[in-house]
Amino acid sequence: MVIDAAGFAYSDQWGDDPSIELAQSVKTWKKNGTRVILLPQALGPFTTEKIQAAMKTVAENVDLIFPRERVSYELLTDLTGERANIRQAPDFTNLISGVIPADFDAEQNRFCIVPNCRMLDKTDQQTRDAYLPFLITCTRYLLEKGAKPFVLVHEGKGDLALAEKLSSAVGGIPIVRESGPLEIKGILGACSGTLGSRFHGLVSALSQGVPALATGWSHKYQMLFEDYGFPEGLVQVTSDEAEIKRKLDLVTDESARIAALIQTRTAELKQQSEQMWQQVFATIDQCNAANRSVQPDQVTA
Repeated sequence: MVIDAAGFAYSDQWGDDPSIELAQSVKTWKKNGTRVILLPQALGPFTTEKIQAAMKTVAENVDLIFPRERVSYELLTDLTGERANIRQAPDFTNLISGVIPADFDAEQNRFCIVPNCRMLDKTDQQTRDAYLPFLITCTRYLLEKGAKPFVLVHEGKGDLALAEKLSSAVGGIPIVRESGPLEIKGILGACSGTLGSRFHGLVSALSQGVPALATGWSHKYQMLFEDYGFPEGLVQVTSDEAEIKRKLDLVTDESARIAALIQTRTAELKQQSEQMWQQVFATIDQCNAANRSVQPDQVTA
């Protein structure tokens, strides 16, 4: 059994190689009788001939593929056609409960800013140049509003470097570093709101009913906010200052309304995740049953 939880790897934005490697692997696995499941993840776009051929091979040789949202589903099925093994399901981390670290000060750290260094290497030059100034503008306005902003380093040295530059530029707001995913989710759930560019940081906030704004570098951000019924939560880093402030007012001054709006979708998305796992476990059970039916002398390397 092979379970792929790549998150976002099979797309033009990551080049042909990941998709080609997967296609080669699934053909080998299929010959060996190995079951393969791609857990919910963002997929596409697929515009080169190599990546298109690879993803067609993948779809023909795996047991289940779960595009995470509407655009990923459409990009894949436009290429492969509708298939019974392609089923849309949301990001499954919405089922996980967070843990608030004992040393986290939820009174002093209220509004969470989550930077993402991918905004500097997966975007066009205009977006790249505007990203840090955008974060600085947002943070200064949050300080003016008394929102008690802080920076959460979601992952990696690149995010930490952005956090340090941002904090320094606005007079030294707190930087929280936490490596545990459950603790990160706990912190985000304890906040009054968040402005983020890390996809799973945004899932962690939205799935707990926390008002969020997002900047992103692929369709997965737009689709996440569409799924949670809050498409206005997307903000462009190249927006003028008035528009940036309007968006921040939305998740601070109208936080109760936005939280209620998000929560109306949360239960449905969690139910979809539970259904996805039922399908995964059914496939695993089929694999186990097939293995039990094979006699020892039938097993080959």
